[in-house]
Amino acid sequence: MIRINLLAVERERTKKRSTFQTGQKVTVACSAVLVLAVVTIAWRYLSLNNESKQLDVDISNSQQEASRLHAIILQVQEFEQRKAQLQQRVVLIEQLRKSQAGPVHMLDQISRSLPPALWLTSMKQDDVSITIDGRATSLTALSDFVANLEATGYFKKSVEIVSSQTEVMTAPSGDVVKFSVKGAFVTPNDQAKGAVPPGAVKK
Repeated sequence: MIRINLLAVERERTKKRSTFQTGQKVTVACSAVLVLAVVTIAWRYLSLNNESKQLDVDISNSQQEASRLHAIILQVQEFEQRKAQLQQRVVLIEQLRKSQAGPVHMLDQISRSLPPALWLTSMKQDDVSITIDGRATSLTALSDFVANLEATGYFKKSVEIVSSQTEVMTAPSGDVVKFSVKGAFVTPNDQAKGAVPPGAVKK
C-alpha cells in the first residue's frame, strides 16, 4: 500500500508563497523608500533653487540701495562743503562790516566835534593813531576841537596838538592857525572790551 504525504507538499507550497510575499513586501518597501528619497531630493532642490533666486533678488536690491545711499552721501558731503564755504563768507562779511564800522563811526565823531570856526584839510590813520590837519580862525577854536574830541569818549586821552602856527591869508585877509593834532581812536567794540565795571578799581 502506497501512502502519499500531501501535508508536506502543502507545507512546501505555503513556504514558497510566504517567501514570495516577503520578497514583494521588501521590493515595495524599497520602492517606497526610493520614491520618498527622490521626492525629498526634488523638494530640497526646488527649495534651494527658490532660496538662491530670492538671494539674487535681495543682493540686487541691496546693491541698488547701496548705490542710492552712496549718491545721497555724496550730496550730503557737497552740502557740507557749501555750508562751510557760506559760513566762511559770513565770517568774512562780518569782519568787513566791523572794519567798516570803525572808520564811519570815527568820521561821525570827528564831524560832530568840529567847532564853527575850524575846518579840516586832511586825515591820516595808521594802526595806532590818527593825525588830523586843518585850519582854525583862532587858538580857542583849536582848543575847543581838542576838548570836543576828548569828550566823545572815542579818543584815548589826551589828544595831542602836534603843531600849530599862524598863517596870513590874503583873501579874505586875516590870520589863521594851521594845526595838526594826533590821537588814538577807540572803536565801540574796543571800548566794550576795555570797559571797567562800576565799583572796580583800575590797576
